[in-house]
Amino acid sequence: MTSLYERDFHAWANEQAGLLRAGNLAQADLPNLIEEIESMGRSEKRELVNRLVVLLHLLKWRYQPGLRGNSWRLSIKEQRIRLMTHLADNPSLKAKLDDAVTQAYRLALIEAERETGLPESTFPATCPFSFSQMMDDAFWPDDA
Repeated sequence: MTSLYERDFHAWANEQAGLLRAGNLAQADLPNLIEEIESMGRSEKRELVNRLVVLLHLLKWRYQPGLRGNSWRLSIKEQRIRLMTHLADNPSLKAKLDDAVTQAYRLALIEAERETGLPESTFPATCPFSFSQMMDDAFWPDDA
């Protein structure tokens, strides 16, 4: 017989919340609760990396100055705001910024190569921007 966790996650989550509110830890599904809480933490880090990948449209901005447009500019501005909000909601992620930027840059390189048609060798091997530069509303990279 499959557990409620496997059959109906929504119902399981509501049941677990009720058990926790009632202080009934003995009845709670602790192994799955622990796994779900850990998964939520990983999800927040993935969100940080994904937002950084989009912010790294700064690569396209730098390496294709002739194609700069309102869409790229607004995408960069939006990600700066979303990242600031995400970090305000999850301040412990600030300790993971170096790792997140490294991960995001590896993915952004693939995206930049695909979207620009420029060879990978066009772009630096490591992120050419500091996190503070990327988040600075006044920072718009010059031509390569």
